[in-house]
Amino acid sequence: MVVGVVAGAVVVAVLVLIGLFKMMWRVAEPNEALIISGSKHRTEGLEEGMGFRIVTGRGTLVLPGVQAVRKLSLDLNETELHVDCVTHQGIPLKVRGVVIFKVGDDFVSIANAARRFLDQQKLMSERVHNVFAGHLRSIVGGLTVEDMIRDREKLTGQTRAACGTEMEKLGLIVDSLQIHEIEDPTGYIQNLAMPHAAAVQRDARIAQAEANRLATEAEQQSFARMAEATRDSEILQAGYQAERDKAAAKSQQAGPLAAAAARQEVVVQETRVAELEAHRREQQLQADVRKPADAKAYEKRTLAEAERDARISAAQAKAKETELAAAAEATRVKAAAAAEAEATKTRGAASAAATRATGEAEAAAQQAKGLAEAEATRAQGLAEAEAIKARAAALAENQEAVVAQQLAEKWPEIVQAGASAFGNVDNMVLLNGADGMGELFAKALTMGGTGLGLARKLLATMGDNGQPVNGGSPSLNGVVAPPPQKVPVEQEG
Repeated sequence: MVVGVVAGAVVVAVLVLIGLFKMMWRVAEPNEALIISGSKHRTEGLEEGMGFRIVTGRGTLVLPGVQAVRKLSLDLNETELHVDCVTHQGIPLKVRGVVIFKVGDDFVSIANAARRFLDQQKLMSERVHNVFAGHLRSIVGGLTVEDMIRDREKLTGQTRAACGTEMEKLGLIVDSLQIHEIEDPTGYIQNLAMPHAAAVQRDARIAQAEANRLATEAEQQSFARMAEATRDSEILQAGYQAERDKAAAKSQQAGPLAAAAARQEVVVQETRVAELEAHRREQQLQADVRKPADAKAYEKRTLAEAERDARISAAQAKAKETELAAAAEATRVKAAAAAEAEATKTRGAASAAATRATGEAEAAAQQAKGLAEAEATRAQGLAEAEAIKARAAALAENQEAVVAQQLAEKWPEIVQAGASAFGNVDNMVLLNGADGMGELFAKALTMGGTGLGLARKLLATMGDNGQPVNGGSPSLNGVVAPPPQKVPVEQEG
């Protein structure tokens, strides 16, 4: 029970202490200053024994009944200036402006303001207006209207500088001073502006006149260009009209010109048709006459060449056959000689050596003779083959000329063949001496002419390969001639 009473008493005491603390504790707002008086205080920056304390931005303990607390506003204040002034020229003016001010933030300014405006804060704007009005009249009195108009910043600066000391004593500072308007009841400023306005008006009129002149020149140039354009247009129109007239004239002549062109085209086409017809006729002649003629000539030429080649081939085969026959004959003779030598060897021992020598000599002679004859026959066959080949080629071109040439070349042999009739005569008696010999030679030549006819017949009847009909030994002209014999001739008288 006692504990509860004690606890209640403690709580009550605490509550009383809290209440008393709240009553005694004061806090200064950011835009205000607490002025505490009732005891002796010493504040930094203030003279000793001022008798009050200044508190800003914090709390402080105040003893009720012993100390008194009042607030001084630190907010901005504004006052409008409406001041009637007279310039250095004696011209009355009305200056309109505004002053924005407040209590200084330092303790000296707050103390000065507290002493002068703590109970009269609402009259602060009026007091400031009176201070600025007096100084503004004094400053305007020393200036001319022109200075005020042209350099308003000078008026503002001089006013702030003149009021600075007094505002500092009042504990106030000026944040802004603006001169809004300068009124001129007498019209001085207006008259002052008239020369300038006249000059401006004059310049404006001059500029307008210059602009009008330029505009007129531009208009005239525009009219000139319009006239030029009209002239050019009329010239072009005239040219177009001339072209239209020319085209109309051409269109009127188009019919005859078209007919003439058509006729010209017809003539050109007819000429082309005639040329084509002539070309066709030429082609027809080529096909009907020249082509068959060329074909026949080509056929004859081809057949002649084929016949010539066949004769040449036959001549070559005959020459080869003759060569082989000669070789076979030589072999046969050699074999016969060898057999004869062997037979002779067996006849007897006494004559063996002589017979063998004789046989060997004869065999060698026969062998040499056979080889020589074979080689001669082979050479003769090759020569005849070449001659036949050349004669065949020549015959294809000119048979009569070839025959005449060969007969001329073989004439001695032909005469010899004609004279072969005297080959079997052992003794011949010539009665007339030299005349008889001449007659004999004339008869021999006559027999040679007969041989010439016979040679022509033999050539006509000879085969394509040049082989004689009776199988005799061939000569260059196909006549078989016996070997020549010596004929003894006796001359009498």
